[in-house]
Amino acid sequence: MDNMEKKAAYKKLLEQFNVDSVPADAKKILDHFDEIIQGVRPLNSKQLQQLPQNIKALSHQLTDMRSERRLGYMNETVQLSSYVRYYTWWNLVRLTRLFANLPSELFPSGPAVCLDMGSGPLTVINALYLARPELRKLELTWYCVDVSSNSLALGEDIFLSLAAKLKASPWKIIRVKGSFGVSLKQKADFVTCANMLNELDQASTMPPEFQTKKYYEQFMHYASKEASFILVEPGIPKAARTLSLLRERFIKDDFYIKAPCPHSQDCPMNGFKSYTGSKNKWCNFAFSTTDAPARLLKLSELAKLPKERATLSFICAGKNKNLQEDDGLLCRITSDEFYLPARKKGYYACSELGLTLINCSQEKSFNSGDLLFINADFKRKMPDLPIDKKSGAKIIKL
Repeated sequence: MDNMEKKAAYKKLLEQFNVDSVPADAKKILDHFDEIIQGVRPLNSKQLQQLPQNIKALSHQLTDMRSERRLGYMNETVQLSSYVRYYTWWNLVRLTRLFANLPSELFPSGPAVCLDMGSGPLTVINALYLARPELRKLELTWYCVDVSSNSLALGEDIFLSLAAKLKASPWKIIRVKGSFGVSLKQKADFVTCANMLNELDQASTMPPEFQTKKYYEQFMHYASKEASFILVEPGIPKAARTLSLLRERFIKDDFYIKAPCPHSQDCPMNGFKSYTGSKNKWCNFAFSTTDAPARLLKLSELAKLPKERATLSFICAGKNKNLQEDDGLLCRITSDEFYLPARKKGYYACSELGLTLINCSQEKSFNSGDLLFINADFKRKMPDLPIDKKSGAKIIKL
């Protein structure tokens, strides 16, 4: 048998969306998040009955009717209530799963000034508080910036309710009404945003390359010299393209991409063609909603917005050097499984080789976001790896 036909030895280093990593107290709160909201912003029985149709109407404003959406739509009571009871809940499910499985080195380890741009109802802050119990003990000051003061106020009420439920001290919240670019009094050591860049992209006719330059410069204006970043966007082509372009700028400025990228080479799934409608892969990750809160799944059905998968794109950047095991190959799984000839199945992955195709037996199983380590001995044979004719990916057999 040829050397390249031998199966590579590997180990799984990380499951990016392992539900078991979410703290038990956070799961309990997420399962009954509607009760948290009802406690801080109650609806009467008639309003609760109308909630599914209001969520459906809001969904149209956020998708096919977004050109008609007002900039300050989150200041409207019905819109905000519908958003928090559906979209915020789903976003908390996504973000807590992501944050709970990220390396601890990405988060503050002591007192810090933090910034969350496009905070809305403080979704990122609430998700972090739920997902990372060790952060609840820290003295964190959060600048929360959004154009909707009502949304920020509701988000802080929810946050304080969560802190009370968890019997933990709340972080200091500084609400700032304003858009991306508003002045702040302090530089941030830790910068986050979720679903903000996508909304800005939707409101702009400029290409992502132009917009991203402005985004990056503004992020750097807000950040301290040793700041770290976690940026999360919907798992759609244009948002993934924006994050890929930001990744390039981080790398040029000597940042290390902590996740999800297993390398600092060119991004093989940068969405360059995808957002214009051409066929091309973009970096996004998904997990099943099987373990999502039952009440949320029921609400989604009532609103005629059933959701079987939760998707997102993200990048994490920092100044500390990445830890690399030996000199092997890191591969990040970026797709669901698909069937290959000869009773095999495959997964697309990202590695320093570029787009990579994992070819394995039916017995092996991986999930989107899993991080694999391919042994160092196999890496020396990589120049001779076969190439998949359909995708151009390098093939690794496990």
